[in-house]
Amino acid sequence: MPELPEVETVAAQLRSRVVGRTILACRLWTPGMVRHPSPDAFVLRLAGRRIEAVTRRGKYLLHRLSGCGGELLVVHLGMTGTWTCVPAEAPEPGHLHLVLELDDGCQLRYRDTRRFGRLLLGAEADLLAAGVLPRLGPEPLDPAFTPEALHRLLRGRRAPLKALLLDQRVVAGLGNIYADEACFRAGLRPDRPGGSLSRRSAARLHDALREVLLEAIANGGSSVDDYRDARGEPGRQQERLLVYGRAGRPCLRCGRRLAVIRLAGRSTVFCRRCQR
Repeated sequence: MPELPEVETVAAQLRSRVVGRTILACRLWTPGMVRHPSPDAFVLRLAGRRIEAVTRRGKYLLHRLSGCGGELLVVHLGMTGTWTCVPAEAPEPGHLHLVLELDDGCQLRYRDTRRFGRLLLGAEADLLAAGVLPRLGPEPLDPAFTPEALHRLLRGRRAPLKALLLDQRVVAGLGNIYADEACFRAGLRPDRPGGSLSRRSAARLHDALREVLLEAIANGGSSVDDYRDARGEPGRQQERLLVYGRAGRPCLRCGRRLAVIRLAGRSTVFCRRCQR
């Protein structure tokens, strides 16, 4: 599933390409992917709107539209979704679910082989009230997200550390890849109770989170499966992952075979020697 670095990469690329552009028409092939409002209203309300800004919140892409009280077009990429901006004459791929025709001759295309993505349209308060846009925890790259803030979020929690990092109500935007990578860089076992971290350990985890997320953004995210950026290109961070996807292979620090367990329903890779 695309995580914070992948979604931030797409948002940054789209800002320079679609902000200020007007949506001339909307073509929707899979109505079931629209969670709010009705598919018919979704199509009708997009036509003629100008894209004023593109931002990110957690794993959600937010497109602020002109008129109607600052409505948002919200795109969640699910597990295999891609949101690309291409010339209208580019061949249309399979598994295409949504196309927005822009006034500069380009198209925004949503493609998703497994159809786990979500499309929303509405004011943020209305989407939150309807329960289709979740209330998310703090952003790990926000200046207000300090080591002490992370320690307070974890304090008293009995759930495994990785399960808490995956909980979007605790920290927004993290997923399986970067939770594994941050725990490894911080030297922390992902299965230890989150509330057991000292202030010093929480500070190490805080620094590791920022380090791995910023590095991944600089490298365009990780393409370990279907992820492609807004230009249709793969990321490069997968070439620099230290533990994720390397179960049973030697640890790149100590050489010991990397272990794998299940946490929060996800495969979790770590080093029994480097992560105490």
